[in-house]
Amino acid sequence: MNKISAPTLIVLLGPTGVGKTELSICIAKFFQTEIISCDSRQLYREMSIGTAVPDKKLQDVVQHHFIQSHSITDRYNAARFETDALALLKNLFQKHSVVLMTGGSMLYIDAVCKGIDELPDIDPELRSTLVERMKEEGIENLRTELKLLDPAYYREVDLQNPARISHALEICYMTGKPFSSQRTRTSKERNFRILKIGLNLDRTELYDRINTRVDTMMLAGMEEEARHLFPYRDLNNVHTVGYRELFDYFDGLCTREEAVEKIKANSRKYARKQLTWFRKDPAIHWFHPNQTTEILEFLSN
Repeated sequence: MNKISAPTLIVLLGPTGVGKTELSICIAKFFQTEIISCDSRQLYREMSIGTAVPDKKLQDVVQHHFIQSHSITDRYNAARFETDALALLKNLFQKHSVVLMTGGSMLYIDAVCKGIDELPDIDPELRSTLVERMKEEGIENLRTELKLLDPAYYREVDLQNPARISHALEICYMTGKPFSSQRTRTSKERNFRILKIGLNLDRTELYDRINTRVDTMMLAGMEEEARHLFPYRDLNNVHTVGYRELFDYFDGLCTREEAVEKIKANSRKYARKQLTWFRKDPAIHWFHPNQTTEILEFLSN
């Protein structure tokens, strides 16, 4: 029987495609608890296949939270997730000594474990202006602007993510200071224990899993799902790997085969970015996804 004392949040993290979903079910069943998803795209009910939402059978086995709980038209971010997840944890810890949170969204994980810096509310007119500029000028001009205003953040941001670039520029314009200088990175105190388990594979094996996963998604109907999302392509919530490459295919900018290869390449690139981020955290205990017994033993002692 497990020996974890209350209250403890187990965080199961790792790169895309590594096998978090399967192991999360095992851990949750072992501790007879519930799962909080910290995947910033599985939140949206319109995005199922392309975000690898756990199937209904798995969700029936263990209670999941923040899975398809919002619409792509909702404005949601890591700061809101911090507030919502902490409120949920307060309730869950009244029923369970242990709660499991799993996913690969770096900011969402940090939001719950460390907290999000309080930044100013964005002027709606400014946000609208940047959205229009993105449509008319494309992302390259905004990247150049960010490089000038905040070279430190430019070096670490995902340059393919227009939402991240726009948000940083919004803060720069609103405050007259670089966005990076306003992120204190000071961890907030939490009234529960946090145990972090990281999953990783040999790079070749991870890449093979990612490639196979993309092929499986395409066979499952990801192209049709992307066509339903195509009218909403300007929403930040839809700007994610898997959909934006198919949008280029729909626009005639590449073939279907090229789009699929781009999804695989960008998924592998995202996995590398996740691992680079996670490796900076010395609190993470790393395991191979197949080490279920070892992980449960570690968590129980």
